[in-house]
Amino acid sequence: MRSSLAAAVAVAAGGALPAGAALARAAAPPKPDNVLSPDAALARLTEGNARYVAGVARRYDFADERPALAGGQNPYAAVLGCADSRVVPEYAFDCARGDLFVTRVAGNFVDSDMLGSLEYAVAVLGVPLILVMGHEKCGAVSAAVKTVTESAQYPGQIQSLAMAIAPSVEKVRGGAADLLKAATEQNVRDSVAALAARSAIVRDAVQAGKLRIAGGVYRLETGRVEFLA
Repeated sequence: MRSSLAAAVAVAAGGALPAGAALARAAAPPKPDNVLSPDAALARLTEGNARYVAGVARRYDFADERPALAGGQNPYAAVLGCADSRVVPEYAFDCARGDLFVTRVAGNFVDSDMLGSLEYAVAVLGVPLILVMGHEKCGAVSAAVKTVTESAQYPGQIQSLAMAIAPSVEKVRGGAADLLKAATEQNVRDSVAALAARSAIVRDAVQAGKLRIAGGVYRLETGRVEFLA
């Protein structure tokens, strides 16, 4: 773990990967099928979600995967999702262990912890895809809407969650027939934009064609993830 973190620090500083990290990246990955291009990774997510929606998810033998994964990981995508218990990325995309690198925070917005975790996924694990995934009827986005429209106040750090999302609400409050829906989608778009804007690691990977960032919204009644343009 220390060598991996050192690698991330080196990349963040604009330097080369340490020799040990470079050798680790060149070794055979634990899950060879996860070595994908950005477009292929997005296609695989889409196919997995289609199986989930249709109720034909695959059966995974986790016992057989343990030896390979004990030595490392090479997920084919990273997900920035909401902490909502109804939205589980591994289920929504019909994935096995070691397939997704998942970060979750109520409201699926980019803070320093989420950003650092995703930089690690890009710089050290080499994920080709980051998906920002919001969902319908999000309590954190709803709190942000009420903060903006009703000056609502919440206890503890809940208010900080609402305030982090409030700028997305402000952007769409003027012309949205369904403000919660519009704010949910705008929050995803703003988080997608923030990843590259706030991180040289992410931005450089995108510019090099090694990484794609996508956004989507999970529909609670169907389980379908609708990807945003």
